[in-house]
Amino acid sequence: MTTLNISLPDNLKIFIDSRLAEGGYDTVSDYFHELVEQDQARKEQKRLEAVLVERLQGEDWEELSPADWVNLRQELKERLAVAERG
Repeated sequence: MTTLNISLPDNLKIFIDSRLAEGGYDTVSDYFHELVEQDQARKEQKRLEAVLVERLQGEDWEELSPADWVNLRQELKERLAVAERG
């Protein structure tokens, strides 16, 4: 595991402390860990949406194989599960 040191303005530190006090997170590390995971999920969601739009706008979108559809469905299920946890 890697340790990172970050600097925050006082108002953000106060906000983070309030999130910890609400009981949503045990440590500041837990809070940032979840934020990074959510950011990763958003980035992957955008990538997946771009692929889907590209395929749907292309002329060969109907040529997706059954395996392609299985993979897309699985990816969407995984993304939804991550989003629901967040």
